[in-house]
Amino acid sequence: MNATNAGQRYAPPAILLHWLQAALLLWLFWLGWSMVELPKGAERSAAYALHKSLGIVALGLVLLRLVVRRLAPPPAPLAAGREAMLAQAAHRLLYVLLLVLPLAGYAASAFTPYAMKFFGLELPRLGAPDEALNALFKRVHWVAGWAVLALVALHVAAALRHALRRDGTLARMLPGRLSRN
Repeated sequence: MNATNAGQRYAPPAILLHWLQAALLLWLFWLGWSMVELPKGAERSAAYALHKSLGIVALGLVLLRLVVRRLAPPPAPLAAGREAMLAQAAHRLLYVLLLVLPLAGYAASAFTPYAMKFFGLELPRLGAPDEALNALFKRVHWVAGWAVLALVALHVAAALRHALRRDGTLARMLPGRLSRN
């Protein structure tokens, strides 16, 4: 990995992790949306367990992305002025929310009477079951989820705008051959 990433493209590990995170987020949103409609029973329990495990994977991915970002900083923005400032603010907020979202989900789960598991492996509790704390962290998880969804929509809209302008911004995050005009 190039420590300076002086080129115009993101480092290959950053590109890979970006697209893995995007796919995982789509899966998590779909699963989160659909699991609440399931009737109580084995299928619903399995959906919740998978959602929780994938949420922990998403947290790990964003932490890994932050390490990769530190080792291989992104290329300088092609935009300037207010557009660059807004893009940087949106990216920072997205990273914060990508941390808050799974942490709040974990905390909400940790304050229920049910064991918190990561693909079957029991994880430590944060405390005794507490309905008020569970409700608080569920609310934070819900709000952060919708905020991430809104920022992702803005991110996709900006990417489409860059694609239509053909300014090269989108190509810097596309894998290999897709990045060529």
